[in-house]
Formats: sequence, C-alpha cells, structure tokens
Amino acid sequence: MFKLPAQGTQEDALFEQLETYRQNDLKWRGGKAFGYVYNAGKKAEMIGKRAFAMYLSENGLDPTAFPSLMRLENEVMALAAGHLGGAESTVGTFTSGGTESIMLADKSAREWAKIHKPHTETPEMILPTTAHAAFHKAAHYLGLKLINVPVNPETMRAVPSAMKAAINDNTVLMVGSSPSYAHGVVDPIEELAGIAKDAGLLFHVDACVGGWLLPFFKRLGADVPAFDFSVPGVTSISMDLHKYAFTPKGASVILYARPELRQHHAFACDEWTGYTIINMAVQSSKSGGPLAAAWAVLNGLGDEGYMELAQSVLDATAAIKEGIAAIDGLDIVSRPDFCMLAFTSSQASVFHIADEMSERGWYIQPQFAFGENHKENIHISISPGNAHLVEPFLQALAESVEAAKALPSGQMAAMLEGQIGAMNPSDLGPEVIEGFMGMLGVQGASLPERMATINEVLNILPPKLKEPMLITFMGQLFRPSKG
Repeated sequence: MFKLPAQGTQEDALFEQLETYRQNDLKWRGGKAFGYVYNAGKKAEMIGKRAFAMYLSENGLDPTAFPSLMRLENEVMALAAGHLGGAESTVGTFTSGGTESIMLADKSAREWAKIHKPHTETPEMILPTTAHAAFHKAAHYLGLKLINVPVNPETMRAVPSAMKAAINDNTVLMVGSSPSYAHGVVDPIEELAGIAKDAGLLFHVDACVGGWLLPFFKRLGADVPAFDFSVPGVTSISMDLHKYAFTPKGASVILYARPELRQHHAFACDEWTGYTIINMAVQSSKSGGPLAAAWAVLNGLGDEGYMELAQSVLDATAAIKEGIAAIDGLDIVSRPDFCMLAFTSSQASVFHIADEMSERGWYIQPQFAFGENHKENIHISISPGNAHLVEPFLQALAESVEAAKALPSGQMAAMLEGQIGAMNPSDLGPEVIEGFMGMLGVQGASLPERMATINEVLNILPPKLKEPMLITFMGQLFRPSKG
C-alpha cells in the first residue's frame, strides 16, 4: 500500500516526480488539443496563475473573514451581468463550474415551485436532447423529472412547438442552450423564452460555453442570435469563465434576473452545535484562488484583449469549416453559431479518424450516436491557441481520413451487438463488465493505444447498458495506489 515517506521528500525531487507523472498528459500548450483546455496564450495563463497562488489559501466560506473575496465576487458578477444584458435587479453567484451553476439554477426552480406551484409533487424541467448532461445530473441529485425533447435533426436546434407541447401542470423550468456543446448551435432562445413566459415558467439559458465570447463575436459582425437578459422571459443564465473567458479552471457564474430567484438556491443551517452555515453555492469551504484568478484575467485582458482573441477564433473557425467541407468524406453536422462544431463521415469510421489524428499528435473528441437521427461524429472546440495551426490541422485531418478509409471497422461491434444488446443493466455485474472490457483490450487502468474498437462497441450500446459499464470502468481506474 502507498505510504508517506519516513522523511519529507526534497523539493526538487518532488517536482521532478510530478513532471514524470504528467508525461502522458494531453499536450495542450502547443495548440494541437481541440478540447478540455481553452488556451489564450501565455499572458492569460501567467496572470491567472499568479492571482490563483496569491489567494490559494483564502477561504471563500465566510465573507466577513475575507472581505476581499466578497469584493472580487461582486465585481466579477457586475462584469458578467453587464456583459449579458443584465439590469439593476440582476444578481449572481460565483461557482466552481458549469455543472454547479446548472445545479443551482435547477434547485432554484425546484424551490420556486414550492411557492408558486405548490400542487406539484415531482417538478419537471423540459430541455432539448442537445442540452448538457449536467441537467441530467442535477435531476438525478435533486429529485427532478427530466423531459428530453428531440431537436431538429438538420439544424440540431430545439423545436419550440415540441418544447411547448411538453408543458404540463408539473413543469417548472424550460431550458435552452447558447450554444449546445456538441454542435455549437444556439437554440431559438427568443421563441423558447416567450413560450416559458406565457406559461408562467422559469427559463434558463445554458451559456456556459458561449456566454462570454458570443457578445464579442456579435460586435465583430457575426450573426449571433439573441440569448441574454435582453430577451423577455429569460430568468437565469449560466456562463463559464474557465472556458472562453480563458480563466483557470474552477470559474463559472450563475446569474438571475431577480434577487428572489437566487434566494431559492442558497442554503442555511442553524440546527447543529457548530457555527451557522450560510452557503450561496454548493461548496462551503473553497479556495479563493479561482475567483481571484478569474477577476485578474478578465481585467488583465480587458475589452481590447478579448476582441483580439475573438477575432482570431472567428477567423480560425471560418477557415476550419471551409477546410473540413473540402475534405472528401467529411460532412459538418450542422451550421455552428460558435467556435465549436461537429463533423461526421460516410466513408470512414470517425473513431479511426480520431485515432489517426492522435497518432499524428492531435486531440479531437469522438461523440457517440444518439437515437435515430444523430450518428457518431467528432467534436472540436477551437480556441486562440489553435488559431495559428489551421493549415497543419487540416492537412493532418485529410491524411487521417484517407488512412481511416483503408481500415476495417465494426467487426467486434457486430459480433457483440446481439449478445450484449439483449442484456439488462442487472445482468452487468462487475465481473461481467471486467471480462467484457478485457476482450476489448482494457486491463485494469491500462487502455490500448487505439480506441476505435472500444468506441465502436460502446457506440452501439443503449444508454441503459453503456452508463453502468462506464461507471464500472471508471471504478477500475480510480483505486488506491499500491506503491
């Protein structure tokens, strides 16, 4: 079993060891990663790190103990609210990420319903199938019923008439995305918010990925649909700063049109023997580092800096869309409104394409098929760190597509589809799943270098089987080290 060293390890040795630990991590600084890290360059990174370290040990639990954190949060909320068309009544809370922001918005809706729709036994929220999985997670944690409404298969946008038809006496919240993560398209927020307003419902805009950069795109002349608090009926918006505002991880905001809505997401407890707990977010004790870093990066880059970054991303996105369209065998899934897009192929396995790109040093993100109208595809998130590599990216992608066309695919998936597809979740005990993963080349925490076969098999599985299988697999990865 892994144990503490008898004597403390020397500082140089500690950091040498950390460097060896991360040698297989995603190499994002070179600009070849189109996901997970939103890289704006050295200036933003250094400013964020310096401010993060400065406030690393300050505790955001109690604003009376660290009033500077309260000031930082109020200033960040003012910037965020003004950026999204907020009014004097707009309030917000700094959170650790989009999932926490979304969870708070959903909790607010649940508690709001207890007052305004007290007959509701199980509150329901209506969202398009393209809405982020964080809403599913929130429903799971908070006891909400989730109504998942199909989107237009051509545009990948929510269909207002279908969303309206899903409303019933138990509905408390409707959701739209600006944009949805998978395809980078903005839902028809004005129509959806109008439907929610007329029905007396709350309406949340998930602008986690696009909320910060889309207003800059609009100022640069891009056709950006209305999505913010200027739209009648919008009652809350989530916006991540650690994505396209380029701040260090752990930085998001949840904004409300009215203060009383935020009251519903807060928590207080005086029914124990310790100090009274008052939380404006899910976390209690929390480092002031992410908040200070977000404040520093926002102010350090300023309006001019963000405009320059937005222009570089817009230009790179246009060039990449044009380049993908010119590659034989590739098709963009829908017209994106943002610097995120998905493409698919009718001539090669997208999972082989992803593997081929990985072998060439590039990271792109495979996405599984969903339902009848959404086939498997590849997602890319374009950031300023990628902007200077458009031509080599497209060249590598064209080479990868040609290589993937020559590779066999689907044999293992076809062999196992009937056998596994007939199973129920109760049949998938740990031993069965471990044996299945072993057949695919997964041994303990070790993954094969090429993931196409695994992804092709997972792609044909229904969610009821895929989800427990992946949970068991993740459980295999995270086990105490044996030294």
